[in-house]
Amino acid sequence: MKIKFLTEELAYDGSQLQALFAYRNFAIEGESIVSWLGSCRVSDENMKDGEDLFAGESIEGDRMLHFIIELFEQPMMTMVSLQRLFAAIVKDVLEEMSGQQLRRDGDDLFLDEGKLSISIATRGAVSSMIHFAVNETNEGTPVKTSCLGDLGVNSEALAEEVMKRWESEYFGITRATKKIFPL
Repeated sequence: MKIKFLTEELAYDGSQLQALFAYRNFAIEGESIVSWLGSCRVSDENMKDGEDLFAGESIEGDRMLHFIIELFEQPMMTMVSLQRLFAAIVKDVLEEMSGQQLRRDGDDLFLDEGKLSISIATRGAVSSMIHFAVNETNEGTPVKTSCLGDLGVNSEALAEEVMKRWESEYFGITRATKKIFPL
């Protein structure tokens, strides 16, 4: 698992959920997690969540901390499960860094009634991907939100710790699959 925090800002519009995103854009080959700061405006053309698309929902925020995870040869059920594990890791790190209690509902995180994160898992012919983002600010969001500013958490420090824990957790999971005797 390769990890990298990108220092350049990148606007997220959903088109980043494409096979080999990290490889094509940052020469990061193989299973990876990359993170960066930037705005979020997902176009209908790039909307992967059918429920949001059919409801006419918009996914927007002026400044978010984004993560994209790319894995290979994983079924959709595994990706959704890993998406929820990732949300739990982010929740743990945020609670430790802020001293505040958050709520996780599936793959979404909340501070009180404010939605703190967005996320989607998807699968293609070559790879499967997870996008997860946390509001750095509350500006430009279409719903009531909370943000890292409300928690007093530094975005880059959060990204580095989350990616480190994700790498460790993912390594532990893959290792566990290789030491089990068959039935």
